[in-house]
Amino acid sequence: MYRFSVGSQEWILRFSPHIEIEPEIKQAIVSTILQLGNDLQTYSHGESFVIMNDCVGIIVFNVERIPSFMLTVSNIVSEENWYIQNNLTLKKYKQ
Repeated sequence: MYRFSVGSQEWILRFSPHIEIEPEIKQAIVSTILQLGNDLQTYSHGESFVIMNDCVGIIVFNVERIPSFMLTVSNIVSEENWYIQNNLTLKKYKQ
């Protein structure tokens, strides 16, 4: 669990227990979320958002504001598990 401030709000960043990631990846996620800054304050309780990180993949965040300001990393989807649907055709994502 990590604590950080955005403006006057104290936030907690936690990781869902089913996610097993190394400390370096956790630190990369913390650095990424700090870049979001004041945009974080625009999310309501119960909303989710994703960040695409070159090293980690897609990081899914859930926002809680009650009883405290908390972000939960609920999932991480690595690039090899990305798909694109176009005209009813599903294909693996490739950069």
